[in-house]
Amino acid sequence: MLNLEQLAALVEKNRAAAAARVKEFSIGGKPFAFNSRPAIMGVLNLSADSWYRESVCLTPESAVRRGRVLKEQGADIVDVGAESTLAGAARVDDAGQNARLLPVIRALREAEVLVSVETYEPGVARACLEAGANILNLTGTEHGGELFRMVAAHGAAVILCHVQGKNVREVGDFDFGADPVEGMRDQFARQIEAATRCGVEKILIDPGLGFYYRNLQDSAVRVRHQMTVFLNTFRLRTLGFPVCHALPHAFEYFGEEVRSAEPFFAVLAALGKTDLFRTHEVPRIKAVLEAMRIF
Repeated sequence: MLNLEQLAALVEKNRAAAAARVKEFSIGGKPFAFNSRPAIMGVLNLSADSWYRESVCLTPESAVRRGRVLKEQGADIVDVGAESTLAGAARVDDAGQNARLLPVIRALREAEVLVSVETYEPGVARACLEAGANILNLTGTEHGGELFRMVAAHGAAVILCHVQGKNVREVGDFDFGADPVEGMRDQFARQIEAATRCGVEKILIDPGLGFYYRNLQDSAVRVRHQMTVFLNTFRLRTLGFPVCHALPHAFEYFGEEVRSAEPFFAVLAALGKTDLFRTHEVPRIKAVLEAMRIF
């Protein structure tokens, strides 16, 4: 059972890290003051394989409508993806992803909605950045230099995801190591160096807690890992860049109340000093953050 004594011990052991501040920057002309006010990223799925039905939109019109609604509900950014990260989901080639993504990106940018696109394919990233995407949500580790140069050329931002494999669809067992957070920190440090060397200035890092590693299918193991990383987020902030978290769901514990899972994990993520919350439940997460802000 998580308790105050555990939280106090975590902070005491990492007191210097708890004071870390991160780089702040503008995305698409919108300033983000991460050190004083966390931001929210709403989710828009263009794949029928995505399990969170509320986020699935299978026509450009419904996708644009949902994107506009997410902004009105409080999303600072809308993250759009055309291929589900579920292990058994169909793979979608570049042409298929672009056919789904590009009309939505163009329409959302015309509506002044900031857009993040989730992909690991250079051909998709290039087309989406040219269509006006503000952020590349990079869910792979290959083609780094090529992708970083694209991001820099468009003055865009990048979210570096912790992926133990070539991409989010090609992972096996998660290697925890002696300290999984320190292992993430080492990988992020290398990625940040590579990105900045290519001219990227706007960087966020994402521990990838929603990815489907084989040895994280046991619910207790997975949720314990997720909770641990959420609470240790402030240690990753010592890299100097804001941290983005995709909020998970823990079906085994929440059951029919699964839509309450993301707000629960948002509390832990906020305690760990998360800077950007990626969520399917924008109004609920906005309420959680506003309630915590008054304390």
